[in-house]
Amino acid sequence: MTLAAIERYLEQLPPDLSAHDLAIHRALVASWAPDSAEDVPRAELERRAGRALGEEDLDRLAAMSVVARTEVPGTYRVDLGLLRLGVQLLDVPIAHETILAARTVLLEHTRSAAHELSRLFRDEVWGPYRERESDPEHVAAMRSLSAHMQPMVVQALVTAFQRSLKEELREWLKES
Repeated sequence: MTLAAIERYLEQLPPDLSAHDLAIHRALVASWAPDSAEDVPRAELERRAGRALGEEDLDRLAAMSVVARTEVPGTYRVDLGLLRLGVQLLDVPIAHETILAARTVLLEHTRSAAHELSRLFRDEVWGPYRERESDPEHVAAMRSLSAHMQPMVVQALVTAFQRSLKEELREWLKES
């Protein structure tokens, strides 16, 4: 991390956060954090995209928050976690506005799900942990919880979404 990134991170922390609380927070949250964005020259962006990108492609990727132009000409800030999906969407024969509307729907509902899951974690896992933090077995279990939970939560979310989408499409096709 750069010093500026560390400074931004520290500014977001509550002023009364203890070193112990910070260590536990980092242990639980670190593996859930999304890939960070990188500044890359256009040639590297195209290499990672697996194809040449025209100005219209770059504009569409920027509208999807996959890339952003930087102050340095020919350099782009790239969300590496979204790049592959963004490039695939460039070739989908759906209006760009529809893709952006779908993105808005997905973000809204995933934020809601993340909020509810965070609330459950805070109330059902973190609260009881704070009450038993002197129990060495419980401390060890809390430290490994996030690494084990992330793939399960992601798989559960994907599976639930796939089933819901299948049901919606089935209903939609019945009506047609």
